[in-house]
Amino acid sequence: MKLLCEKMDFLSVLLLFFSAVAVSRAQVQQELSAETSEGTGINITCSHPSIQADNIHWYRQLPGRGPAFLVNAFKGSKEVPDPEGQVFVSSDRRSSALWLARPRLGDAAVYYCA
Repeated sequence: MKLLCEKMDFLSVLLLFFSAVAVSRAQVQQELSAETSEGTGINITCSHPSIQADNIHWYRQLPGRGPAFLVNAFKGSKEVPDPEGQVFVSSDRRSSALWLARPRLGDAAVYYCA
């Protein structure tokens, strides 16, 4: 029974890792890592003070796979269908945030903004 409880505790933790990337001469910065419990919402922030592109793009890279496009937005908020959530872009476009409403274990990945 103790082994089963330990296994359940391990499975309830979702680790999300982020990185800083350079895109079109604009430096973006993100937290190195964050974690949440499965089903508990999490906000992933990104700073892009010198962005020149029209839209802010968000990508997710699952373990063993290449980056996959999630959503793009210019300003304001936009729904993200999978994983369920929203992206918010500040009115001055210097920052954005990806809100994952109810992350699942399968959503553990590297999340990029560009």
